[in-house]
Amino acid sequence: MRASPALACVVPPRYLAAERQRERRLMPRFQPIDFYEFDALLSEEERLVRDTVREWVDDNLLPVIEHATIERRFPKELIPQMAELGIYGANLPEEYGCAGLNSVAYGLIMQELERGDSGIRSFASVQGALCMYPIFAFGSEEQKRSWLPRMARGEVIGCFGLTEPDYGSNPAGMRTTARQDGNGWVLNGAKMWITNGSMADIAIVWAKTGDVDDVASIRGFIVPTKARGFSARDQKGKLSLLASDTSELALQDVRVGPESLLPNSGGLKGPLSCLTQARYGIAWGAIGAALACFDEALRYSKERVQFEHPIGATQLQQLRLVEMLTAITQAQLLTLQLGRLKDRGTARPQQVSLAKRANVSMACDIAREARRLLGANGILVEYQAMRHMANLESVYTYEGTHDIHTLILGQELTGFSAF
Repeated sequence: MRASPALACVVPPRYLAAERQRERRLMPRFQPIDFYEFDALLSEEERLVRDTVREWVDDNLLPVIEHATIERRFPKELIPQMAELGIYGANLPEEYGCAGLNSVAYGLIMQELERGDSGIRSFASVQGALCMYPIFAFGSEEQKRSWLPRMARGEVIGCFGLTEPDYGSNPAGMRTTARQDGNGWVLNGAKMWITNGSMADIAIVWAKTGDVDDVASIRGFIVPTKARGFSARDQKGKLSLLASDTSELALQDVRVGPESLLPNSGGLKGPLSCLTQARYGIAWGAIGAALACFDEALRYSKERVQFEHPIGATQLQQLRLVEMLTAITQAQLLTLQLGRLKDRGTARPQQVSLAKRANVSMACDIAREARRLLGANGILVEYQAMRHMANLESVYTYEGTHDIHTLILGQELTGFSAF
């Protein structure tokens, strides 16, 4: 694998001095346990990418995520830092200003970001897999060269408009329409649960250009969020992903030019292929959340003394820790193989569904057990487990719910659709 220009500057000088800026009171630097010599299965570049993002998460993300969570705000100050690291669209070609990494290196980036917080990984996933990828896969050459370099630099932020208030697991039922008017288009409809919606400069909006029941007429559009008739409203009352921007989009007679249409999009296959890209990143990200919870629980078990000995000396807590380690190790090997298949071009959407379903469920279990091991301290914001536990409940649901992925796999096994 050739070295990427984006990776050549992946550790800017100001991050090298970031150790002096660390403010966390209780959480020492992350020290992973490599029980099955997982690192030996990675290339030198893959390890470099992971370790660089890992250091950035420890030095720059973790010191701010507690306050961002309490304040229910996305830490926008991290956006240019992630751009400087080459994170946005990191697996897209260098000719468009991206890092040109392989799928495993990209997955390891998602792992480390979600070790920090699911909302930060979601931001990067939406920017890369759900906004930059459709422009790359379905856009014209002019659209790619116009948008991708700026998005890779974090100068343009995107959001992905597919889910609607009444159509989540069934995107084919969408009611958003795009009507041709002269050379341009007029869009009407609403989208729900949109990450980055309130801060985005553009939205990748999926709409039906024909009859509302005509799934084949679904096309993708690059819609500037400053367009007349476009509005985004923050989703209030969330108890999960508190450090993430989640919005509802409304499109009322939004007029866009012919250059907004993604010319190679058509049918439901387009948005679903974008979701497959995002689900792949989620499969890795869930491992990161699990690693954070396991690391915290293991440290705490050695330091917390009850009845005159560390709680880690009890059979009950050792069982919890062994189950965590086993599940994480299995998830790492599963997802690494998926990444290798993806790089060979042989990975199937059903295999991505299996990894997303298995790994997120695993991470949910580990976050819950880690929170319980921490006892009363586990509900405090300076410990990570409960924040990850709440976030993962959203990850369990979005990009295809756990149950929907079950049905996808059931259909693959039996040949019968249970939808």
